[in-house]
Amino acid sequence: MSKNIEHMEFQTEVKKMLDIVIHSLYTDAEIFLRELISNGTDAMEKARYMQVSGDADLSGLPLEIHITTDKEKNTLTIQDAGIGMSRDELIQNLGTIAHSGAKSFIEKLKEHDSKDVNLIGQFGVGFYSAFMVADKVELFTKSITDAPGVYWESEGAGTYEIAEDDSLERGTKIILHLKSSDAEFAEPDRLKEIIKQYSSFVSFPVLVEGDKVNTVEALWLKNKKEITDEEYQEFYKFVGDDYQEPLITYHFSVDAPMAIHSILYVPKENMELRGFGQIEAGVRLYSKRVMIQEVNDSLLPKWLRFLKGVVDSPEIPLNISRETMQDSVLMKKIGKVLTGRFLKYLADLSKKDPDAYLEFYRKFGVYLKEGLASDGDNKDKLIKLLRFESSKEEAGKLISVDEYLVRQEGAEDAGTEIYYMSGASREAIEKSPYLEIFRKKDQEVLYTFDGLDDYVLSMSGEYKGKSFVSAETADLSYEDESEGLSEEQSTELADWLKETLGDKVSDVKASKRLLDSPVLVKSSMGMSSNLEKWLTMMDASPGTMPRMLEFNPHHPLLVSLYQHKDEEEKSVLLAKQLFDNAMLAAGLPVDFPELVDRINRLMEETFR
Repeated sequence: MSKNIEHMEFQTEVKKMLDIVIHSLYTDAEIFLRELISNGTDAMEKARYMQVSGDADLSGLPLEIHITTDKEKNTLTIQDAGIGMSRDELIQNLGTIAHSGAKSFIEKLKEHDSKDVNLIGQFGVGFYSAFMVADKVELFTKSITDAPGVYWESEGAGTYEIAEDDSLERGTKIILHLKSSDAEFAEPDRLKEIIKQYSSFVSFPVLVEGDKVNTVEALWLKNKKEITDEEYQEFYKFVGDDYQEPLITYHFSVDAPMAIHSILYVPKENMELRGFGQIEAGVRLYSKRVMIQEVNDSLLPKWLRFLKGVVDSPEIPLNISRETMQDSVLMKKIGKVLTGRFLKYLADLSKKDPDAYLEFYRKFGVYLKEGLASDGDNKDKLIKLLRFESSKEEAGKLISVDEYLVRQEGAEDAGTEIYYMSGASREAIEKSPYLEIFRKKDQEVLYTFDGLDDYVLSMSGEYKGKSFVSAETADLSYEDESEGLSEEQSTELADWLKETLGDKVSDVKASKRLLDSPVLVKSSMGMSSNLEKWLTMMDASPGTMPRMLEFNPHHPLLVSLYQHKDEEEKSVLLAKQLFDNAMLAAGLPVDFPELVDRINRLMEETFR
């Protein structure tokens, strides 16, 4: 080293920035290593570009990052073979505001009137993170040009020293004299752990004490045609922390509206269904192969939390705010692209390989329904992906809403509504009085077995111009010309039933939809019974409410009830039993002790 050492001062803005960097910049001090590795990677990318363009010869010195430690001296050394810096470049980059971006950073802080550390990374000042763990930093650098090598030293307190030094062939070597409180960073195993977490996929070898640490390829940046199934599976096990193979692998790259490279995986099993509690988001966020966040809750909508994998966008700044990124606009933009592409992939898969899609749907369809309840922007795309059993198909076979609509358009009595019916099982649904009118009209009905289905369908409103309507609340009718009560007699019976049942009913009327069953009940709020039960479990039910009761004026039981309604004791028992029967048919709760007692009394009346 030359003895001609110059003592210089950082510019005022750099001093301010250093104070922020040292005292309040990062959430975790370990991030300094990622920043310095990223800087070395960038320097070697520039050197490689100069070689390709014919402006430099890189023979003799491999493009690698070497990291060594000295526990006795408590030092950490990071050396790259990149483009290096001349004396003027070093002063500009590290000592002044010309290139570091410090002035712009300070001005931005003033605009926000706070120390918003998430802004720092936008101005290329990641080198200074070294002072979080070091009380002195030495830097040796040799430019790829013919400029003399340079030595730089600072304790981060406002001044630095600079001198000529030709000890390097090319690149930059940084020696961190670690603080006693940060001696852990002189441990090779600790450094390897940090590198594997944040820098596993940088494009150049990173060696700690001669051992290459980043041994896994950035698979998402390779051509899909060059990747084997085995490589995809091994990569999933690495990023997904899973021992099984993935159920689905989706690899894509796009250039617009922004550059994005991603591999998304669907696990083999849905762990939430197995009772393991709500899983965390599992897509890692990278920029130029460097991990920005292992868990980013704002990247994808919550209902896509089952996805594993990586997304890399070079448009995300390689910045200081990686671990606390708050750029919601950028995140929403990336998330919108990822969500749209994955939903399109599922739609394509459902056509190309229906069996594979149904396997996915049976395990993960609940998330699509969750999305339908919370993500209005993707409503139609999600509805397209739903699958249901149907009155026109055999048990166990699932169809899409689009298939339902195609058949409906081809039917003689094409409606303007998409009908669905809820129940605990297919058998229970098909025995329900609510389906009688649909069988009469040969109208297809989708079957749902989960209150969540009812909720999302009722919340969905319309799809392709047609409304989702529960079969329980459907306004369908037919003219029954068989013998029965007249209109006047029906009105008289309705009034009597309403008075007899009291606050259990909000209204009673003769039905025009019942064929074989004597009665049915409907919610006064227009919701299905399954939805009501689901809301009750979610503590969102409006509570016990009166029902609308419809009776079949052509059913012998109702005709007899009308004829004997003056026989008060027996007729009141029968009216209440009919109401409870309707409640049971709808899957709604009744007072069982009262029900049993009433049945016993009715049986006694039979033999009198």
